Amino acid sequence: MDSLIALFFLFLLGWFWLDSLRAREIAIGICRAACEQRDLQLLDQAVALQRIGVRRTPEGLRLRRVFRFDFSEEGVGRHSGTLVLRGIELEDFSLGLPDPGTDV
Repeated sequence: MDSLIALFFLFLLGWFWLDSLRAREIAIGICRAACEQRDLQLLDQAVALQRIGVRRTPEGLRLRRVFRFDFSEEGVGRHSGTLVLRGIELEDFSLGLPDPGTDV
């Protein structure tokens, strides 16, 4: 019985690791596309996991991951943005910049 519990724990750990890698790759792809669309430069070509939690959705429980990434406008300065994935679906994306259509 103990070996069955250990095997289940290893399976669960492996699933979590692979799911985290997939979520990270999806987050990087979303950040790259958003930066290209706005003529920004994604710095370090990476995202960093800032927070992880569990959320209840109509489909059931889903992991909610908050990623942070850095970008630059015209290669000058360094700004931080956030991206939230619920499962592997985009929940929120923020660059923290004013909307280009509004006057400041």
